[in-house]
Amino acid sequence: MVQDQWFLKFFDNARQQGVTILGLNELKNFRYNTHSPTISMSVSSGIDWFDAEVAISFGDQSVSLQDVKKAIHRGDKFVTLSDGSIGMLPEEWLNKLAKYMRIGQVKDDKLQVSKLHFSVIDELFEEVDDEALQQELAERKQMLHSFEEIEQTKLPKKLEADLREYQSAGYNWLHFLHKFGFGGILADDMGLGKTVQALAFLLSIRGRKTDPPHLVVAPKTLVFNWQAEAEKFTPSLKVLIHHGHTRQKDTKGFKNYDIILTTYGTMAQDIDWLKEQPFRYVILDESQHVKNPQSKRYKAARLLQAENRLTLTGTPIENHTFDLYAQMNFVNPGFFGSQKHFREQYALPVDKEQSKERAAELRQLVKPFLLRRTKEQVEQELPDKTEDVLYCEMEKQQRKVYDAMRNKYRDYVLGKIEEEGIDNSKMYVLEGLTKLRQICNSPALLPDDEDYGDESVKADMLVEHINEKTGGHKLLVFSQFVEMLKLLEQRFQDQGVNYAYLDGSTNNREEEVARFQEQEDCRVFLISLKAGGTGLNLTAADYVYVVDPWWNPAVEHQAI
Repeated sequence: MVQDQWFLKFFDNARQQGVTILGLNELKNFRYNTHSPTISMSVSSGIDWFDAEVAISFGDQSVSLQDVKKAIHRGDKFVTLSDGSIGMLPEEWLNKLAKYMRIGQVKDDKLQVSKLHFSVIDELFEEVDDEALQQELAERKQMLHSFEEIEQTKLPKKLEADLREYQSAGYNWLHFLHKFGFGGILADDMGLGKTVQALAFLLSIRGRKTDPPHLVVAPKTLVFNWQAEAEKFTPSLKVLIHHGHTRQKDTKGFKNYDIILTTYGTMAQDIDWLKEQPFRYVILDESQHVKNPQSKRYKAARLLQAENRLTLTGTPIENHTFDLYAQMNFVNPGFFGSQKHFREQYALPVDKEQSKERAAELRQLVKPFLLRRTKEQVEQELPDKTEDVLYCEMEKQQRKVYDAMRNKYRDYVLGKIEEEGIDNSKMYVLEGLTKLRQICNSPALLPDDEDYGDESVKADMLVEHINEKTGGHKLLVFSQFVEMLKLLEQRFQDQGVNYAYLDGSTNNREEEVARFQEQEDCRVFLISLKAGGTGLNLTAADYVYVVDPWWNPAVEHQAI
């Protein structure tokens, strides 16, 4: 009865029409306050917050904002007044205030709303009389308008890249954030060039030599890709890789570089002194690595000093809405409030209750600070295919085996050339190169009795890349060596990844193809380059990995 507010609506309508209602004092179960609520709001501006002082009264009975907050938390549409009567809260106003309480906080009976939440403050205009404050709110609203029509920023002359239209838009968006001092999450699909957009931006804001460097934190498998792309697209930027046993144990040399590249593990290990070093920008690549706010990596990253922060990820939300909390809190500290608050007000309603209203509210909140484009959205700008080279550095044992085999075959081949001439020694050169290619995949591929284990930096990087960057996509993995496919097969079995498999000995070829094409959860197809390089039309796949490039590029092109 109370929840439906039927009596308040009836009483208001009757009173407006001059109808006298008798017997109110005889109501024993519910004592309604017959006064319509009077609600006023005055807004003032602090450094980081808008403070809204809300006054609510029912006749001579006033209500504190804390009591209203408790009612909203209980899901009630009424408050109990000090005289014991019940005051009904108008639903439209209640929904509006509940929204602000989700994104703000009640302190000293005032509602505080962070200025970061400028994307949802339009309704505050209705409550503001002060001209200076109106102007500030108008400027905040203009920021949102600027996001819709971000001004173009000239690309730096020293950029060795032609950005596509959507990449230029991402570059301009980064400048929008930079202009207003906001952090942001660039969440484009894998393969759309998040790294080159970030590098172009860092090059464009390059300042004086005395400016602090930028810090980029990435998974170990991607650090060398950052280095390679910086050398290719922004060669004028000086880059230092801070990783490995030989890395320096202080920041003295950092001043000589524009970008410091490091891994999440190294960052966490060295945080005691890294936290003392000021950085201009800190960028976390594959930021889902810090999605757990209880993790050592996240806590270490929060300690880093930076003028501003960015994250890059193709999967801002991997499994649950709460994945977004730590990433947004890193780039814009305090944006979502406490973990408990975000979980209760957004994560659980969106994930468990399937609340479209909360999901829409959350999208509106983060819209200026999270930019995501999918391949489907920008496919008209993409070429038929884009190629990326993933660089791997061998681990110590793998490098040791490689160097030993290289030295062995160098001496062996030089001896054969001296004995038989170079024309008669080509088969020995081919044999040596094949063994070195096998070791580059994994020493376990060598056809001898030595037990090298299954160490493979390529396999580790491939599995990590697939798990972290290709969510929701299907992909093909080609290798010349069946032994490498078997090694990858074991990795996927250990992780419970559903895959299809095809090499020259596969009898149920059609069944494997059909399973990959038709089963939604069969994301990976392991294929021998020779067995699957022709005669297959795997239209379900949109990513292709070539583990060991073939001698003849035409064979790869045919497979792809």
